[in-house]
Amino acid sequence: MSMQLSGLYLYPVKSAAPMAVGQAVVEPRGLQYDRRWMVVDEVGKFLTGRQLPQLTLVRATPDATGLMLEAPGMPPLHVALGEASGTLPVTVWKSAVEAHVSGAAADAWLSSYLQRPVRLVYMDADVHRPVQSARALPGDEVSFADGHPLMLITQSALDALNARLAKPVSMLQFRPNLVVDGAPAHAEDDWTRVRIGEVVFDVAKACTRCVFTTVDPTRGERDPGGEPLRTLTRYRRTEEGVTFGQHLIPRSPGVVRVGDAVEPLA
Repeated sequence: MSMQLSGLYLYPVKSAAPMAVGQAVVEPRGLQYDRRWMVVDEVGKFLTGRQLPQLTLVRATPDATGLMLEAPGMPPLHVALGEASGTLPVTVWKSAVEAHVSGAAADAWLSSYLQRPVRLVYMDADVHRPVQSARALPGDEVSFADGHPLMLITQSALDALNARLAKPVSMLQFRPNLVVDGAPAHAEDDWTRVRIGEVVFDVAKACTRCVFTTVDPTRGERDPGGEPLRTLTRYRRTEEGVTFGQHLIPRSPGVVRVGDAVEPLA
């Protein structure tokens, strides 16, 4: 069976709800619109579904003018690009960048929903965050993703996990950008370069997993039994940690589409 791209997802706001798309533009720092916005605390430290599981219920729809936000119990809010001026020093893990603020309305809306003071920041083209990875080249950049521009998982890897679980989980609990069908389980672990449609990617490193995988994105709640991370720990532990999926760095521009052929190159 030939391999093909079966799922394509954006997460416009880091840790917020996934957005399934049929095609996406691949930019040097990842898919267009992917993780270009981020929620931070009052001192600019990034906040995610690890601390705020309910953030996964925020639906963010981007367009050329800005971002539409929706969440349970909240009125929709359109956040226009350039509505607010100014920047804010923010941190994502060990990275420090100067991000653009999104404005008082967005801050108040998210603070009300999350029940704590937060701010929404945006990564414009003039915000530069280098990829910190052994496979990165000079000039490689990343959005507000944890460390790499994209993440890929084979559907068969999820199927193998679900065969071990009493209650199957969705692929979206692992927040991939790219889902590949037709490959053996965890085949991506052996790839170093892959072509998807017209775009070539380096496979940079395995994606190490944390408690965020226990958050059900349809409910915004953690699994009380710690699944699926508990089960993954039993058979996917490596020296790096518990791994599931692979991080990618794009090496050519282009558009990827659901149904595209997937071809490992090395």
